[in-house]
Amino acid sequence: METPLIERRDEKEDDWKEGIMEEVKEQAWLAGPLISVNLLLFSLQLISIMFVGHLGKLPLSGASMATSFACVTGFDLLMGMASALDTFCGQSYGAKHYHMLGIHLQRATIILFLSCIPLAIIWANTRSLLIAFSQDPQIATVAGEYAQFLVPGLFAYGILQSLLSFLQTQNIVFPMMISTGVATLLHLPLCWVLVFKSGLGHRGAALATEAFHQLPTFVRLSVPSACMVCLEGWSFELMVLAAGLLPNPTLETSVLSISLDTSATVWMISFSLSGAVSTRVSNELGAGHPRKARLAVSVVLFLAITESIVVGVVLILTRNVWGYAYSNETEVIRYVATMSPILAVSNFLDGIQSVLSGIARGCGWQKIGAYINLGSYYIVGIPVAIVLAFPLHIGGKGLWLGILCALVVQVVSIFIITVRTDWDHEAMKTAKRVNESTIPAEAIA
Repeated sequence: METPLIERRDEKEDDWKEGIMEEVKEQAWLAGPLISVNLLLFSLQLISIMFVGHLGKLPLSGASMATSFACVTGFDLLMGMASALDTFCGQSYGAKHYHMLGIHLQRATIILFLSCIPLAIIWANTRSLLIAFSQDPQIATVAGEYAQFLVPGLFAYGILQSLLSFLQTQNIVFPMMISTGVATLLHLPLCWVLVFKSGLGHRGAALATEAFHQLPTFVRLSVPSACMVCLEGWSFELMVLAAGLLPNPTLETSVLSISLDTSATVWMISFSLSGAVSTRVSNELGAGHPRKARLAVSVVLFLAITESIVVGVVLILTRNVWGYAYSNETEVIRYVATMSPILAVSNFLDGIQSVLSGIARGCGWQKIGAYINLGSYYIVGIPVAIVLAFPLHIGGKGLWLGILCALVVQVVSIFIITVRTDWDHEAMKTAKRVNESTIPAEAIA
């Protein structure tokens, strides 16, 4: 009688191992192309800043501030609103309500396009707004010119983010990778011509970069989705603006912007893992498989921790040469090197919080995530950053240390919620959400 028990135990262990390996393959199949897509998309902005940086500190400061301003008032907002599709499309796809995917996409496109109109007006007045916030007039003027030339890409960005989420939730990632790769290859020579050969300088870099039914349902989730993303993104960008108020604002703004670009580049890897787990969790909850959703969470946390450690080591090892990608100024390069250990720690925490946020999107916890981000960054992070940078005179390092404090609070808070989750209950909530947002297929036909 002993043998069958041993065999059954071995079978369960084998099934468990096979389940983990299958989940790792699923996430790798999604995350691999998504890493390429997100890095390539971000590289369009990064390449422009690198080209401008070699024109001098003032163009670098202006372009960096304009990019930060554009993220604060536009890019982050649109990306956050589009991430509501991670929940709607992902869960509908898992539930096999395929006819709803196009309708969710149409709703997102309409809302995002309308949102771009006031944002374009804000971008057109960047110079005046920056001066109103006590930024250096020279830097504000360059930033204003740069932002105005970014306006044409705003509307396209909103549509692009909707399409990316729409395709990602259906596991269609390789066409995205090919198209973004082609765009990046074209951007390099175009940026070189516009920055150095056309006479446009920094302005040239900017140039190079049934749906109406139940729209309120989409808005109710897209707004907290936007808040969840923006409350975090805005705090990072506010650090760049705050750097403009420090002594030697040109140096501080340049280095904080390089630090932010570095963190954002690294974050694209964990953000891709976040997208993968968001898709896996939403699909499995939509399909009524809570155990598979929980397994996806365990696997992605292991992958995120491993990736964050590796990237942190690379950042520290390359700290003395990374600054040359942005500037020839010795002062800037040395300052970037001293920031690298702080960046390595913050990127480790940011990588973990990114996948935890992806889990939240897959489950539809955007409201909870928004409240956590509000408390982490605006009650803890920013006040600490201001105190360290100004009264304690730690400067740009102090600003980033404040962000580090916010990340600790954010990671701990979302992690506690995740480990305490009742996944069977989440599957029932998902079924209810999918049914409430679904239009019968016969009505569309």
